[in-house]
Amino acid sequence: MNAGLVIIPTYNEIENITQIIEAVLGLPEDFHVLVVDDNSPDGTAEVVERLQEQYPTLHLLQREGKNGLGTAYVEGFRWALARDYPYIFEMDADFSHNPLDLSRLLASCKEKSGMVIGSRYVTGVNVVNWPLNRVLLSYGASIYVRWITGMPIKDTTAGFVCYAKEVLEQIDLDNIRFVGYAFQIEMKYRVFVKQFPITEVPIIFTDRTRGESKMSKGIIKEAIFGVMNLKIRKLLNKL
Repeated sequence: MNAGLVIIPTYNEIENITQIIEAVLGLPEDFHVLVVDDNSPDGTAEVVERLQEQYPTLHLLQREGKNGLGTAYVEGFRWALARDYPYIFEMDADFSHNPLDLSRLLASCKEKSGMVIGSRYVTGVNVVNWPLNRVLLSYGASIYVRWITGMPIKDTTAGFVCYAKEVLEQIDLDNIRFVGYAFQIEMKYRVFVKQFPITEVPIIFTDRTRGESKMSKGIIKEAIFGVMNLKIRKLLNKL
């Protein structure tokens, strides 16, 4: 039986995509991989198509444009649920998330079900190669989110996550609003509101060494104001 599906959204990740796929599919657990590519002009999808000849458990969703991280994951979630994968993972393509940690997230999710977060902050600040201002922004954002939402989560914007299938089946994917950092917060908040168990597993996050970051001021703004929006919708019973 497969260990679960690792969803990897991509946009211009040709420098990383072969290595990350090989690393995940080379793990002893039988992970499958779904690459959701937003029409990368650098040819990322074409590389994945060639690799599919070698790896039968590698899958590809090609989208017409750059439509945001959140919508890429939602499409990946729907694809996974339609194929009855027991565990579904979010993971970056740039090796900021160590593929070896997938095994630890899976083991924790099998034990406790719910959602398991690969956390940068549950045992301090475990971030490599980030400038101080980026660390402060990210760490401060998690404090802000905890204060507004009441979630007992140290790393609320983490993008390295494992879900048990039953969790995603209970989330209204049609009602997901956000696409950047706020998407990661929204998913955790929805799981929290549904009262599924949430576990944080400590990881070391290493900033990308190849390719370009997708961070922007618009993404940061969405996260700041999106948290207030989530809380208000919860209070109005419209979440």
